[in-house]
Amino acid sequence: MSHSAPPVTLRKDALGVLSIVLLVIATNGPLTVIIGAVPTAIAFGNGVGLPSVFLIIGLAYLIFSVGFAAMSHHVKNAGAFYAYVSNGLGHPMGVGAAFLAVLAYASLNLALYGMFGLFGSMFFTSLTGITLPWWVLCAAFVVVVHVFASRNIEFNGRVLGFLMLAEVGIALLFNLGVAFQGPGPDGWVWESFQPATVFTPGFGSAVVFVIAAFMGFETAAIYSEEAKNAKRNIPIALFLALVIIALLDGSAAWFMISAYGKEEAIALATNSPGTIWFDIATNVLGGWAATAMEMLMITSLFAAILSFQNTLSRYFFSLGREGVIWTGFAKLHPTQQSPYVASSFQSALMMIGVVAAGLLGIDPLTQLMPIAAAPASIAIVAVQVMTALAVIGFFRANHRDTNLWQRFIAPVISTAVLGWILWMMVTNVAWLTGGQLPVLDIFIPVFVLVVGVGGVFYAMWLRAARPESYAKLARLLEEV
Repeated sequence: MSHSAPPVTLRKDALGVLSIVLLVIATNGPLTVIIGAVPTAIAFGNGVGLPSVFLIIGLAYLIFSVGFAAMSHHVKNAGAFYAYVSNGLGHPMGVGAAFLAVLAYASLNLALYGMFGLFGSMFFTSLTGITLPWWVLCAAFVVVVHVFASRNIEFNGRVLGFLMLAEVGIALLFNLGVAFQGPGPDGWVWESFQPATVFTPGFGSAVVFVIAAFMGFETAAIYSEEAKNAKRNIPIALFLALVIIALLDGSAAWFMISAYGKEEAIALATNSPGTIWFDIATNVLGGWAATAMEMLMITSLFAAILSFQNTLSRYFFSLGREGVIWTGFAKLHPTQQSPYVASSFQSALMMIGVVAAGLLGIDPLTQLMPIAAAPASIAIVAVQVMTALAVIGFFRANHRDTNLWQRFIAPVISTAVLGWILWMMVTNVAWLTGGQLPVLDIFIPVFVLVVGVGGVFYAMWLRAARPESYAKLARLLEEV
């Protein structure tokens, strides 16, 4: 009598709440957001009202997480959004969501490599006096990231945890420094939290920039197979990470605005976005702080890239395990229990991407980063809208252990808010790309749509051609 083999699973009971929180925060790269995105959002968004946008988007995602966390009690799968959408809206929509998530994380990872290439090459030159093309440094860095990602998740958790504590620490030290030294000429800028300042015509643009600060919080659910007591710890980690991200990024922006004063902050964000943080850190804490920020900016990018590498390799692993894509992706390292084949494929994609961009003469910051980040932002928000709807679908026939707020009201609010954000992105792609090529305003949304619809049709083909594999989609590790 034959018995089917048990499903291949990732390392069990490897991560506690703190490790998961730090892994999620690493994905969002606090210093990458604070130094890279905040000045742009102030200049092209709602100005000094930006700190409130972090709080508003943080609140929106907390509401989204109510239904997401309720569903996580019943779904345990490294595919996360894919598994949620598949169970709530059907397998074709689930595979479509998976394709969009893969597109989002791969594109964002490439964008982060571009950012690392610029800052990393500058730092390398300042240390050695040797000037290397940004993409050469990136290519070497792909190898380093691959070595780390191939190790077990506890090792990665410790590395990312250490880097995140350093990042959070320097941001908090800056806030404390401003608090002790006192604000600038305008005092504490409480206008940042007044509706008349927040809800200006630039509010939508600010939302589009800020949404990237929360991109990747899904990683809490992605590690559910490797978490200790996942039913309890995943929701706790999810809520904690969102609160920390919103408060850390929002407070840093507000303390910086208060330190400079309203007019000076807007002027410098517009004219000197690259040095605005380093200059104020020097004034408040001393030259060492600017040097520390510069180094931690690079480690922040490393942490974000490594975290997305782990995230994407687990998507490939999950899809391979269930026969959606090549089953070889489901192979685990014999001792590390890491999805090393999937991680190797991700490393190869990034190597091809950075080398091709370098040989084509693409600028890493002004071209590669915004153009790669645009489809990532649109795709992941689209998946989040689908997930909010999936929560409603999942609990419709069987309410299980949920209340009306968890299974319906919070997901409806999330669908409306995230749907509005998605519409803002799709109709204002130039905000994401910097308006470099008008054709991108049409091409990028259409490309994202084609990828998502392609996933739906692929699942429908799978249902007809391989019904046994189709029936197992997103159900191998669930506790429904």
